[in-house]
Amino acid sequence: MSEDVFRSDPYLRELPAEVIAHTPEGGLVLNRTIFYPTGGGQPGDSGYVVWDGKELDIATAVKGEGDQIVLVPAAPVALPEVGVKLTQHLGWERRHRHMRVHTALHLLSVVMPLPVTGGQIGSEKGRLDFLMPEPPDNKEAVEVALNELIDRDLPVTESWITEAELDANPGLVKTMSVQPPRGKGAIRLVRIGEGIDQVDLQPCGGTHVARTSEIGAVRLGKIENKGKQNRRVSLHLE
Repeated sequence: MSEDVFRSDPYLRELPAEVIAHTPEGGLVLNRTIFYPTGGGQPGDSGYVVWDGKELDIATAVKGEGDQIVLVPAAPVALPEVGVKLTQHLGWERRHRHMRVHTALHLLSVVMPLPVTGGQIGSEKGRLDFLMPEPPDNKEAVEVALNELIDRDLPVTESWITEAELDANPGLVKTMSVQPPRGKGAIRLVRIGEGIDQVDLQPCGGTHVARTSEIGAVRLGKIENKGKQNRRVSLHLE
């Protein structure tokens, strides 16, 4: 099992760990990690690990068997042996931009309250696909509303509910294409705002900024037709 420390502290940039396994493909498995594995439209983190005066560049992280998180080396080289203690160094600038884009996309689903059919997060931009037969009448108004939400400096927090509680509240799930992971008994919710100022609450396993103001200004890009009733809305970090 790899403890997903990135979930409890997405701002942690360095972390000691121990090698617990290698994968047949040449991946590295640690007992705990700050590297987010590719999933939910969010790319895996990059960075490097160091041990005994040696350094290994990590290109990305992916989900492995069971609860394993696999660090994928940037080149096929000799891995630190099982049992070796090392220190992880996260590619912070890229991760932080993913966090900003991810939280901005949650807010986009607030100002455009339509079923979400897909999404993708990048370091410069992101997009959501909506069940949207017709494009919005005023794209500029959507952009203004989105930036106003960001400027409210709302806190971004998490909580957990049971799978039964989620089943009793199906409206929490906005994404039609990807359902929250099940089988562990608990579902993580990401909340934006508190009390009467809460604007969003939905299942999510990704990393987010602590407050919406940290996102900075965003700009809406193209609104593309992706099918009879499907439209893709892109946003860019300014």
